[in-house]
Amino acid sequence: MKLLIILSRVPYPLEKGDKLRAFHQLKHLAEKHEVSLVCLNDVDLHPEAKEVLNKICSEVHIVQLGKFQIAFNLLKGLFSIKPFQVCYFYSKRAQLLIDSLIQKQQPEHIYCQLIRTTEYVKKHTQISKTLDYMDALSKGIERRIYKANWLFKQILRLEYKRLYYYEQYIFPFFTNKTIISQQDRELINHPQKNSIEIIANGVDASFLNYPNKEEKKYDLLFSGNMSYPPNVESAIYIVEEILPLVKKQIPNIHLMIAGTSPTSKIMALRSDTVLVSGWVKNIKEIYANSKIVIAPMQTGTGLQNKLLEAMAMSIPCISSAMANNALKARHNESILVAETPTEYADFIVELMNNKKKANDIGKNGKNFVSINYGWNTMNTKLENIMRQSQR
Repeated sequence: MKLLIILSRVPYPLEKGDKLRAFHQLKHLAEKHEVSLVCLNDVDLHPEAKEVLNKICSEVHIVQLGKFQIAFNLLKGLFSIKPFQVCYFYSKRAQLLIDSLIQKQQPEHIYCQLIRTTEYVKKHTQISKTLDYMDALSKGIERRIYKANWLFKQILRLEYKRLYYYEQYIFPFFTNKTIISQQDRELINHPQKNSIEIIANGVDASFLNYPNKEEKKYDLLFSGNMSYPPNVESAIYIVEEILPLVKKQIPNIHLMIAGTSPTSKIMALRSDTVLVSGWVKNIKEIYANSKIVIAPMQTGTGLQNKLLEAMAMSIPCISSAMANNALKARHNESILVAETPTEYADFIVELMNNKKKANDIGKNGKNFVSINYGWNTMNTKLENIMRQSQR
């Protein structure tokens, strides 16, 4: 097939969940199909990005979004019914490029990741298309409202209403729809939501085969994109609510917060017992040096890659019910599920003091992930969905 793939970010480096998902899907699809890639970009382009992507795709087009253009888009968005993030990522240059590619190449299928990119192709009704909702974005925004300040609360409420409507509105423009978990599918408000195919993320085999360290540098690890609000609030929750309880029993407990773009709030958490790494070139090395991974996600949606990766490396994980509802690991067998700071603290102390329990949770977690979350399985399912819509 001739495929046109449209992304709202350049999928390299792999420091964010949508990039990781897109990169592995691209690699798989490009093995058998002719893939033309269009990416929007609102940050400095990584010097290796084009080279890496050109090795995978037959064509790569990156459209830079300037700060003035973004500001103008958001200003116009005040008077629109479209979500701000759809307005944010719209570019007339990108629209002209995409229209030109469609006319010139006559792709057999178009794949859009996230509703941010859907405006570019909704008019092209003659071509079969797949929309990857990925997450239930409207629910993710709604969950952030109650913790925001007054002004931001109003913006989030408006964005939630727009996303809630737009997720329904855009549905019939696409032949196929995919999403990352059953939990997220249930949060899409559309009468035909059960037709949305679940395509989970996978875990790279390099995590399953990476050697662990006998001597660990870090007691606890929390990882992810540290400018993403749900990650920021989870890190603060660990430091302010959970660690003080753990320290009553293990005074010298140490936490590593690892991940790209740490905000000022994250940097302010640093202390003698809390380390902040920033961007890590090889996150596997951080996992290998950690005794326990904790992911007390309170907001956000989707499937937590940090859990997939840590479990693949036999690191015992403690997370929230909300995060595990997407993962579907069994509590007290492959993962530990907590809800309150006391529960998190008790599980941390138990794993720190009971090496057998920690090893069993880690081993079972690895088995669970290796069986249920392989990239090849997920990407083959996506490929089949695309093929079937050609018939």
